Amino acid sequence: MRILHITRNLPPLVGGMERLNWHMADELSRDAEVRVIGPSGAAAVKPPSVALSEAPLKPLPLFLLVAFFKTLWAALRWRPDVILAGSGLTAPIAWLASKACSARSAAYLHGFDITAPNPVYQRMWVPVFKRMEHVIANSTPTRQLAIAAGVPESRISIVHPGVTLPVAPQPAATIEVFKRQHGLHGKKILLSVGRLTTRKGLREFVAQALPGIVQAAPGAMLVVVGEAPKDSLGAGLQTVQSIEDEARQARVDAHLKFLGVITDPVQLATVYEAADVHVFPVRHIPNDPEGFGMVAIEAAAHGLPTVAFATGGVVDAVREEVSGHLVAANDYFALAQRILQVLEQPIPTTAVKTFAQGFAWNRFGQGVARALGQGT
Repeated sequence: MRILHITRNLPPLVGGMERLNWHMADELSRDAEVRVIGPSGAAAVKPPSVALSEAPLKPLPLFLLVAFFKTLWAALRWRPDVILAGSGLTAPIAWLASKACSARSAAYLHGFDITAPNPVYQRMWVPVFKRMEHVIANSTPTRQLAIAAGVPESRISIVHPGVTLPVAPQPAATIEVFKRQHGLHGKKILLSVGRLTTRKGLREFVAQALPGIVQAAPGAMLVVVGEAPKDSLGAGLQTVQSIEDEARQARVDAHLKFLGVITDPVQLATVYEAADVHVFPVRHIPNDPEGFGMVAIEAAAHGLPTVAFATGGVVDAVREEVSGHLVAANDYFALAQRILQVLEQPIPTTAVKTFAQGFAWNRFGQGVARALGQGT
């Protein structure tokens, strides 16, 4: 099978969608020929068995224009069997190019791909989804959004994002060095990993949940890995400064530490395994759903349970009392109580890791390949 994959979301950009599209191309290339149209800079870090052609990352209209002509050229010259959009943004390109070469069209959709409130996007992009031969949804809630947008149920598959499973845990000495380096020795570490967007809700968590946690567990420390995204589309931001200001007002600033972005897998594994609980206070915001919650699976892969609000695709990424706990959206008191429960009565690491094994990247690739094969 020949697959032409078009996406703006690839490394060197940092984020869950970027990791997903990289692994999508990599896994599909094991049993198919894969060519990718991606953003500038992606060729240097592409999967080794994938051919990649770049389009300028910014401005967005230029990326879409160049990506369209490169996709059309590849479609006519290479004659792929499937043209796959890595997100809703590139779905119209995939659909139009598929008509030019009689290929099947498909798109991998996240929740925000369907609900993005931009009126031009809603008029010109979303109607294309129901014309695709196949839509792959990243979670059960995203599938429901696709159906509501008019995509026939028979054309939708659910394939959850994957995770890289650690070969072995980090040495205890490495974790101890990390804790001493950052003043975390003897602390109860609450970990937040991800981009600082409005939906992720870290500022609200600091204001409404962290004070109660600190009062009950004075040694608690919220460690944050991530920063506000520079090249994200449509995401409201929360700056480090605004979160720190909220912490000072709540008198918990001594219990907050920012580590910035960590891209080195070993360093990130060390942080996960040093922590006691992963907090995921995603807010329920109309038209801005959390598509899945990949970071909860990444935490689970390292044996770290997640406590989160039950909103959007997070409900597929956390299994109650197996890999963590889910509480009603925006109930910060219940969120704090569940976090304290995990600190006092940890969920068995073995159970958490076993849950994560069901999301290995090879299973993700097999799921996408099966979905694309349904169009034959």
